[in-house]
Amino acid sequence: MPVALENIALPLAMPGTQRTLAVYRFTPATGASAGKCYIQAALHADEIPGMLAARHLITLLEAADREGRIAGEIIVVPAANPIGLSQVVSDSLLGRFNLDDRTNFNRHYPELAAPVAQRIDGKLGMDAAANVALVRKTMGEVLDGITPRSETDALRLTLMKLSYDADIVLDLHCDNEAPVHVYLGEPLWPAGRDLCADLGSEVQLVARVSGDEPFDEANSAPWWLIADLIDLGDAPLPAACLAATVELRGLADVSPEIAGQDAANILRFLTRRGLVKGEAGPLPALKREATPLAGVELLAAPVAGIVSYRKQLGDLVKAGEVVADIIDPVTGASTPVAATVDGPLWSRRVMKMVPAGRNIAKISGSRALEGKGKLLLTAR
Repeated sequence: MPVALENIALPLAMPGTQRTLAVYRFTPATGASAGKCYIQAALHADEIPGMLAARHLITLLEAADREGRIAGEIIVVPAANPIGLSQVVSDSLLGRFNLDDRTNFNRHYPELAAPVAQRIDGKLGMDAAANVALVRKTMGEVLDGITPRSETDALRLTLMKLSYDADIVLDLHCDNEAPVHVYLGEPLWPAGRDLCADLGSEVQLVARVSGDEPFDEANSAPWWLIADLIDLGDAPLPAACLAATVELRGLADVSPEIAGQDAANILRFLTRRGLVKGEAGPLPALKREATPLAGVELLAAPVAGIVSYRKQLGDLVKAGEVVADIIDPVTGASTPVAATVDGPLWSRRVMKMVPAGRNIAKISGSRALEGKGKLLLTAR
């Protein structure tokens, strides 16, 4: 059977312990591959919706394999962070940050653009496919030359070695309370419209570089950053990896029905892109055009207290409108929090008691905001 389950042992674990990464590989039974897609879930191990969706997707792909419909290489890693999954403290799963070094599991992936550019400078020709193959070969060589210094670094390196040569990379996450939304590299728009439409994404956020080398960007951004480092001349070098962070709603949106629909949507996209044989059907209408990640307003609580929202997810908010009130349960004082941009409200907090300064909502503006800086992602 062309379906294989591999358990990759992570090195550098504490003595007497061992963690493994379960990797499902689907490959065509016959004929040339139609490309490669890599999908992982729960890199932030406390974000459960993607894990269940990945499990449902594996079941759908197993059925497609039995029917001879797998046309490309498809890798699915349903639980991409066994380190984070082990961090259960006082009945709470703390899977976003490594409790050992306090780093975010979705930051600080190997930066490939500079070392690859140095090695391929002067070697690119006029054949785009050959240039892509050379860059991927060089990426693999760079990754092979990295020696991890910790178990977390070993996990990052292992995930990159599984994904670096993929045409499509989907990193499944979730927000606090939110609809489906997608983060993409700006050069991948509008090529990624079909992904967002098939997923039913309500907000698409784009940035050329978002900062701190998250997993999706570590795979996609080298394809356009190389051109900043060397003179390509007339040599064509396309953005050969459509990598996206896919946020599957909020933390509490976990059910077989939701996961099944998300898995079906991903399978439809893979079918549309030719990695699975079949009819994808008409492309659903895109719910909203892409807006800059630098245009996201992070509404913060000016005082500590209980968040009481006036606006619901999906509401179109105008600058000056009050989105929420922060209520002091002791004094009864109420402090309004107003938007300063026009746009959809697409993220709210699950935990309604907040300290001063904590983000309570996100609104997607149509233009980049001043003072955003180079680090555009939250929870660094």
